[in-house]
Amino acid sequence: MKIAVVGAGAMGCLYGAKLSAVESNQVTLLDVWQEHVDAINVNGLEMEEKGEILNYGQLMATSNPASVGPVDLAIIFVKSTLTAAAMESNQAVFGPETIALTLQNGLGNVDIISSHINPDHVLAGTTAHGATMLGPGKIRHAGFGKTIIGELNGQLTERISLVEGLFQEAGLETEVSDNVVGLIWDKLLVNTGINALTGLTGLENGKLLQYPEILQLMEEAVREGLEVAHALGIRLNIPDGVSHTKEVCQATAANRSSMLQDITNGKQTEIDMINGAIVREGEKAGVSTPVNHTLTNLIKFLQRNVK
Repeated sequence: MKIAVVGAGAMGCLYGAKLSAVESNQVTLLDVWQEHVDAINVNGLEMEEKGEILNYGQLMATSNPASVGPVDLAIIFVKSTLTAAAMESNQAVFGPETIALTLQNGLGNVDIISSHINPDHVLAGTTAHGATMLGPGKIRHAGFGKTIIGELNGQLTERISLVEGLFQEAGLETEVSDNVVGLIWDKLLVNTGINALTGLTGLENGKLLQYPEILQLMEEAVREGLEVAHALGIRLNIPDGVSHTKEVCQATAANRSSMLQDITNGKQTEIDMINGAIVREGEKAGVSTPVNHTLTNLIKFLQRNVK
Protein backbone atom coordinates (compact mmCIF):
# COMPACT_ATOMS: atom_id res chain seq x y z
CA MET A 1 0.00 0.00 0.00
CA LYS A 2 1.18 3.53 -0.77
CA ILE A 3 1.13 5.49 2.48
CA ALA A 4 1.96 9.08 3.43
CA VAL A 5 2.41 10.15 7.04
CA VAL A 6 1.65 13.87 7.27
CA GLY A 7 3.78 15.15 10.14
CA ALA A 8 7.08 13.44 10.94
CA GLY A 9 7.20 14.19 14.62
CA ALA A 10 7.97 11.39 17.05
CA MET A 11 4.59 9.68 16.65
CA GLY A 12 4.49 10.08 12.88
CA CYS A 13 7.97 8.59 12.65
CA LEU A 14 6.98 5.70 14.91
CA TYR A 15 4.00 4.69 12.78
CA GLY A 16 5.81 5.39 9.52
CA ALA A 17 8.74 3.22 10.57
CA LYS A 18 6.60 0.28 11.69
CA LEU A 19 4.51 0.39 8.51
CA SER A 20 7.60 0.65 6.31
CA ALA A 21 8.89 -2.65 7.71
CA VAL A 22 6.13 -4.44 5.78
CA GLU A 23 7.61 -5.21 2.34
CA SER A 24 4.44 -4.51 0.38
CA ASN A 25 4.17 -0.97 1.79
CA GLN A 26 5.70 2.18 0.32
CA VAL A 27 5.80 4.74 3.12
CA THR A 28 6.82 8.39 2.93
CA LEU A 29 7.05 10.87 5.79
CA LEU A 30 6.04 14.45 4.97
CA ASP A 31 7.50 17.24 7.08
CA VAL A 32 8.79 20.79 6.81
CA TRP A 33 11.85 20.17 9.05
CA GLN A 34 14.43 19.74 6.29
CA GLU A 35 17.30 18.65 8.55
CA HIS A 36 15.13 15.82 9.87
CA VAL A 37 14.02 14.82 6.35
CA ASP A 38 17.63 14.77 5.12
CA ALA A 39 18.82 12.71 8.08
CA ILE A 40 16.17 10.05 7.44
CA ASN A 41 16.97 9.86 3.73
CA VAL A 42 20.73 9.58 4.33
CA ASN A 43 20.89 7.37 7.42
CA GLY A 44 17.40 5.88 7.80
CA LEU A 45 15.23 6.52 10.83
CA GLU A 46 16.92 5.49 14.08
CA MET A 47 14.53 4.29 16.79
CA GLU A 48 15.45 3.48 20.37
CA GLU A 49 13.07 0.74 21.53
CA LYS A 50 13.28 -1.44 24.64
CA GLY A 51 17.00 -0.85 24.98
CA GLU A 52 17.77 -1.58 21.32
CA ILE A 53 18.62 0.77 18.47
CA LEU A 54 16.61 -0.10 15.35
CA ASN A 55 17.20 1.41 11.93
CA TYR A 56 14.50 1.80 9.29
CA GLY A 57 16.47 2.45 6.11
CA GLN A 58 13.57 1.73 3.78
CA LEU A 59 11.55 4.69 5.13
CA MET A 60 11.45 7.71 2.82
CA ALA A 61 10.96 11.36 3.78
CA THR A 62 10.31 14.58 1.89
CA SER A 63 9.14 18.14 2.31
CA ASN A 64 7.63 18.13 -1.20
CA PRO A 65 4.20 16.44 -1.33
CA ALA A 66 4.07 16.79 -5.11
CA SER A 67 6.96 14.32 -5.34
CA VAL A 68 4.80 11.74 -3.55
CA GLY A 69 1.52 12.23 -5.40
CA PRO A 70 -1.81 10.63 -4.45
CA VAL A 71 -1.61 7.82 -1.91
CA ASP A 72 -3.92 5.04 -0.76
CA LEU A 73 -3.71 6.04 2.91
CA ALA A 74 -2.70 9.35 4.50
CA ILE A 75 -2.14 9.27 8.26
CA ILE A 76 -2.38 12.72 9.85
CA PHE A 77 0.02 13.20 12.75
CA VAL A 78 0.77 16.93 12.82
CA LYS A 79 0.06 18.93 15.96
CA SER A 80 -3.62 19.88 16.12
CA THR A 81 -2.69 23.55 15.80
CA LEU A 82 -1.22 22.77 12.36
CA THR A 83 -3.95 20.53 10.93
CA ALA A 84 -5.50 23.14 8.62
CA ALA A 85 -2.14 24.33 7.30
CA ALA A 86 -0.94 20.74 6.77
CA MET A 87 -4.06 19.80 4.84
CA GLU A 88 -3.71 22.86 2.60
CA SER A 89 0.00 22.38 1.90
CA ASN A 90 -0.21 18.61 1.31
CA GLN A 91 -3.20 18.45 -1.02
CA ALA A 92 -1.05 16.67 -3.62
CA VAL A 93 -1.17 13.39 -1.67
CA PHE A 94 -4.97 13.36 -1.41
CA GLY A 95 -6.40 11.73 -4.51
CA PRO A 96 -10.10 10.98 -5.14
CA GLU A 97 -9.79 7.57 -3.44
CA THR A 98 -7.34 8.45 -0.65
CA ILE A 99 -8.35 7.41 2.86
CA ALA A 100 -7.35 9.91 5.57
CA LEU A 101 -6.85 8.67 9.12
CA THR A 102 -6.30 11.05 12.03
CA LEU A 103 -4.63 9.68 15.16
CA GLN A 104 -4.02 13.15 16.58
CA ASN A 105 -4.67 14.45 20.06
CA GLY A 106 -7.49 16.82 20.83
CA LEU A 107 -10.91 17.68 19.50
CA GLY A 108 -11.73 19.22 16.13
CA ASN A 109 -9.25 17.54 13.79
CA VAL A 110 -11.91 15.45 12.06
CA ASP A 111 -13.89 18.58 11.17
CA ILE A 112 -10.81 20.38 9.83
CA ILE A 113 -9.71 17.42 7.71
CA SER A 114 -13.26 16.91 6.42
CA SER A 115 -13.36 20.54 5.25
CA HIS A 116 -10.39 19.90 2.93
CA ILE A 117 -11.27 16.49 1.45
CA ASN A 118 -14.35 14.33 0.95
CA PRO A 119 -15.70 13.79 4.51
CA ASP A 120 -16.71 10.24 3.54
CA HIS A 121 -13.01 9.38 3.22
CA VAL A 122 -12.09 10.36 6.79
CA LEU A 123 -11.39 7.81 9.51
CA ALA A 124 -10.38 8.54 13.10
CA GLY A 125 -8.74 6.82 16.00
CA THR A 126 -6.57 7.03 19.07
CA THR A 127 -3.19 5.63 20.03
CA ALA A 128 -1.79 4.71 23.42
CA HIS A 129 1.81 4.64 22.15
CA GLY A 130 4.29 7.24 23.30
CA ALA A 131 7.35 8.54 21.47
CA THR A 132 9.96 11.25 21.94
CA MET A 133 12.02 13.09 19.35
CA LEU A 134 15.74 12.77 20.16
CA GLY A 135 17.08 14.75 17.20
CA PRO A 136 17.04 14.80 13.40
CA GLY A 137 16.28 11.26 12.23
CA LYS A 138 16.19 9.85 15.78
CA ILE A 139 13.28 8.97 18.10
CA ARG A 140 12.61 6.93 21.23
CA HIS A 141 9.61 4.58 21.41
CA ALA A 142 8.73 5.46 24.99
CA GLY A 143 5.37 3.78 25.61
CA PHE A 144 3.37 0.90 24.17
CA GLY A 145 -0.36 0.41 23.79
CA LYS A 146 -3.29 -0.17 21.48
CA THR A 147 -4.33 1.71 18.39
CA ILE A 148 -8.11 1.93 18.13
CA ILE A 149 -9.69 3.11 14.88
CA GLY A 150 -13.15 3.41 13.41
CA GLU A 151 -15.54 4.86 10.89
CA LEU A 152 -17.16 8.08 12.07
CA ASN A 153 -20.62 6.50 11.65
CA GLY A 154 -19.61 3.40 13.61
CA GLN A 155 -20.02 0.97 10.72
CA LEU A 156 -17.70 -1.99 10.22
CA THR A 157 -16.52 -1.50 6.64
CA GLU A 158 -14.09 -3.26 4.35
CA ARG A 159 -11.70 -0.31 4.42
CA ILE A 160 -11.55 -0.05 8.22
CA SER A 161 -10.81 -3.78 8.37
CA LEU A 162 -8.12 -3.25 5.72
CA VAL A 163 -6.41 -0.55 7.81
CA GLU A 164 -6.70 -2.70 10.94
CA GLY A 165 -5.00 -5.59 9.14
CA LEU A 166 -2.32 -3.27 7.78
CA PHE A 167 -1.45 -2.04 11.28
CA GLN A 168 -1.54 -5.53 12.78
CA GLU A 169 0.87 -6.77 10.11
CA ALA A 170 3.22 -3.94 11.07
CA GLY A 171 3.22 -5.04 14.72
CA LEU A 172 0.88 -2.28 15.89
CA GLU A 173 -1.80 -3.86 18.11
CA THR A 174 -5.05 -2.50 16.68
CA GLU A 175 -8.78 -2.92 17.08
CA VAL A 176 -11.85 -1.42 15.44
CA SER A 177 -14.46 0.48 17.45
CA ASP A 178 -18.06 1.32 16.60
CA ASN A 179 -17.82 4.44 18.78
CA VAL A 180 -14.71 6.29 17.65
CA VAL A 181 -16.19 9.68 18.62
CA GLY A 182 -16.53 8.40 22.19
CA LEU A 183 -12.93 7.15 22.03
CA ILE A 184 -11.69 10.57 21.00
CA TRP A 185 -13.50 12.03 23.99
CA ASP A 186 -12.10 9.33 26.29
CA LYS A 187 -8.58 10.33 25.27
CA LEU A 188 -9.44 14.03 25.38
CA LEU A 189 -10.46 13.66 29.03
CA VAL A 190 -7.15 11.96 29.88
CA ASN A 191 -5.21 14.70 28.11
CA THR A 192 -7.35 17.30 29.85
CA GLY A 193 -6.25 15.94 33.21
CA ILE A 194 -2.56 15.43 32.39
CA ASN A 195 -1.16 17.67 29.67
CA ALA A 196 -1.71 21.19 30.97
CA LEU A 197 -0.70 20.24 34.52
CA THR A 198 2.55 18.65 33.35
CA GLY A 199 3.23 21.69 31.17
CA LEU A 200 2.70 24.04 34.09
CA THR A 201 4.57 22.05 36.74
CA GLY A 202 7.32 20.38 34.69
CA LEU A 203 6.39 17.05 36.29
CA GLU A 204 6.43 13.66 34.60
CA ASN A 205 2.99 12.04 34.33
CA GLY A 206 3.31 9.77 37.37
CA LYS A 207 4.46 12.54 39.68
CA LEU A 208 1.17 14.43 39.23
CA LEU A 209 -0.36 11.88 41.60
CA GLN A 210 2.14 12.65 44.37
CA TYR A 211 0.91 16.18 45.11
CA PRO A 212 -2.62 16.52 46.59
CA GLU A 213 -3.11 20.06 45.30
CA ILE A 214 -2.22 19.02 41.74
CA LEU A 215 -4.27 15.84 41.98
CA GLN A 216 -7.31 17.89 43.00
CA LEU A 217 -6.95 20.09 39.92
CA MET A 218 -6.64 16.99 37.73
CA GLU A 219 -9.82 15.50 39.16
CA GLU A 220 -11.78 18.74 38.78
CA ALA A 221 -10.60 19.30 35.19
CA VAL A 222 -11.66 15.80 34.15
CA ARG A 223 -14.99 16.06 35.98
CA GLU A 224 -15.76 19.26 34.07
CA GLY A 225 -14.98 17.42 30.83
CA LEU A 226 -17.25 14.55 31.83
CA GLU A 227 -20.07 16.95 32.57
CA VAL A 228 -19.65 18.57 29.14
CA ALA A 229 -19.57 15.19 27.38
CA HIS A 230 -22.74 14.06 29.13
CA ALA A 231 -24.49 17.35 28.29
CA LEU A 232 -23.59 16.88 24.62
CA GLY A 233 -24.83 13.29 24.59
CA ILE A 234 -21.40 11.78 23.92
CA ARG A 235 -21.34 8.02 24.50
CA LEU A 236 -18.12 7.44 26.41
CA ASN A 237 -16.41 4.05 26.44
CA ILE A 238 -14.84 4.69 29.85
CA PRO A 239 -17.49 6.01 32.26
CA ASP A 240 -15.11 6.73 35.16
CA GLY A 241 -12.81 9.20 33.46
CA VAL A 242 -11.18 10.39 36.68
CA SER A 243 -10.00 6.93 37.74
CA HIS A 244 -8.92 6.15 34.18
CA THR A 245 -6.80 9.31 34.01
CA LYS A 246 -5.03 8.30 37.22
CA GLU A 247 -4.42 4.83 35.80
CA VAL A 248 -2.89 6.37 32.68
CA CYS A 249 -0.64 8.52 34.89
CA GLN A 250 0.60 5.38 36.62
CA ALA A 251 1.01 3.41 33.39
CA THR A 252 3.01 6.25 31.80
CA ALA A 253 4.71 7.40 35.00
CA ALA A 254 8.06 8.27 33.41
CA ASN A 255 6.58 9.97 30.34
CA ARG A 256 6.98 13.67 29.70
CA SER A 257 3.73 14.70 28.02
CA SER A 258 3.74 16.28 24.58
CA MET A 259 2.62 19.57 26.12
CA LEU A 260 5.49 19.54 28.60
CA GLN A 261 7.88 18.83 25.73
CA ASP A 262 6.40 21.74 23.75
CA ILE A 263 6.70 24.14 26.69
CA THR A 264 10.27 22.99 27.35
CA ASN A 265 11.23 23.41 23.68
CA GLY A 266 9.55 26.80 23.30
CA LYS A 267 6.85 25.57 20.92
CA GLN A 268 3.15 26.29 20.60
CA THR A 269 1.05 23.68 22.43
CA GLU A 270 -2.24 21.98 21.57
CA ILE A 271 -4.00 23.61 24.53
CA ASP A 272 -6.82 25.03 22.37
CA MET A 273 -7.70 21.51 21.16
CA ILE A 274 -7.57 19.96 24.65
CA ASN A 275 -8.53 22.00 27.74
CA GLY A 276 -9.57 24.84 25.44
CA ALA A 277 -11.88 22.45 23.61
CA ILE A 278 -13.58 21.54 26.90
CA VAL A 279 -14.17 25.25 27.49
CA ARG A 280 -15.62 25.83 24.01
CA GLU A 281 -17.82 22.73 24.08
CA GLY A 282 -18.92 23.66 27.60
CA GLU A 283 -20.07 27.05 26.37
CA LYS A 284 -22.15 25.33 23.67
CA ALA A 285 -23.69 22.99 26.23
CA GLY A 286 -24.22 25.64 28.93
CA VAL A 287 -21.75 23.94 31.29
CA SER A 288 -19.32 26.00 33.36
CA THR A 289 -15.66 24.92 33.11
CA PRO A 290 -13.64 27.24 35.39
CA VAL A 291 -10.72 24.86 36.03
CA ASN A 292 -10.19 24.13 32.35
CA HIS A 293 -10.54 27.84 31.57
CA THR A 294 -7.83 28.64 34.12
CA LEU A 295 -5.47 25.89 32.89
CA THR A 296 -5.96 27.04 29.29
CA ASN A 297 -5.14 30.65 30.14
CA LEU A 298 -2.06 29.72 32.16
CA ILE A 299 -0.62 27.63 29.31
CA LYS A 300 -1.41 30.44 26.86
CA PHE A 301 0.50 32.84 29.12
CA LEU A 302 3.54 30.54 29.06
CA GLN A 303 3.51 30.41 25.27
CA ARG A 304 2.76 34.11 24.63
CA ASN A 305 6.15 34.78 23.06
CA VAL A 306 6.34 31.53 21.08
CA LYS A 307 6.02 31.97 17.32
